[in-house]
Amino acid sequence: MDGESCMKGFIKYIYVIVILGLLVNKSYAVDINELNWEYGPTKSSIGSKAKIVIPEGYVFLGKKDTAKFMELSENIPSGKQYMFAPEDLSWFAVFEFDSVGYVEDDEELDTNSILETLKRGTEQGNTARREKGWGTMSIKGWEFKPRYDKQNNLLEWAIIAINDTDNSEIINYKTRILGRSGVMKVVLVADPLELTSSVNSFKSALVGYDFVDGEKYSEFKKGDRMAEFGLAALVAGGAAALATKKGFWAAIVAGALAAKKIIGIVIFGVFIWLFSFIKKGVLSLFRRK
Repeated sequence: MDGESCMKGFIKYIYVIVILGLLVNKSYAVDINELNWEYGPTKSSIGSKAKIVIPEGYVFLGKKDTAKFMELSENIPSGKQYMFAPEDLSWFAVFEFDSVGYVEDDEELDTNSILETLKRGTEQGNTARREKGWGTMSIKGWEFKPRYDKQNNLLEWAIIAINDTDNSEIINYKTRILGRSGVMKVVLVADPLELTSSVNSFKSALVGYDFVDGEKYSEFKKGDRMAEFGLAALVAGGAAALATKKGFWAAIVAGALAAKKIIGIVIFGVFIWLFSFIKKGVLSLFRRK
């Protein structure tokens, strides 16, 4: 039996163990079921900045319920996030608008430097996770390096991280959609073994997303607020841009401050394995009939 078959067999085995445990722990199931899910086909808003079409077979959570979902999955909510996913929760995406201003998209990306900044930021994030008694993670490298789609003003990348508890791989796909007054941050959480299909599904569903009139990148006008950094800092969490302006030590301090943002971006992946185990089991009981 090859390595991939062994891994799939192991995952199926863990599925059974985790699902049985969750059936016993009914309080978790009740919490998930009590969230105010919006079912497609319908339309909804992501704050006052963007709108989204929720297709048939997909669900959406508002700000308040997304915060509850993040707590249930041992992630630190920002209070400004919205969640979008297929009904079976085979993956989920979290949206959050960051009003940093208009980000110019003419910057060359130094992926090696960005990766080092991410590693430092993740270590800062691990400090907060330890305080909560949660697991920690380490950055391994790129699943694919940051790339910018100038036509759609969309920056995307995927990072490979390691769950320090069991050394399992975690992969998060991230997107930044540029707008006139800021950036829509999107994190896709999916089973690493199904990342490609999840990204394709996400991109197809994302066709129904757009900034509201007046907030689109193409509607920039002279005098609008400009962001203090470019594309690289969107990947690195903000600290990379400060390094060139304030020097090395200031960048280290900024990295610590930016860690709160990086916690919100990177640690979603810690939940991936538990999430993948239950996605076709217990949570399917909560799908709309």
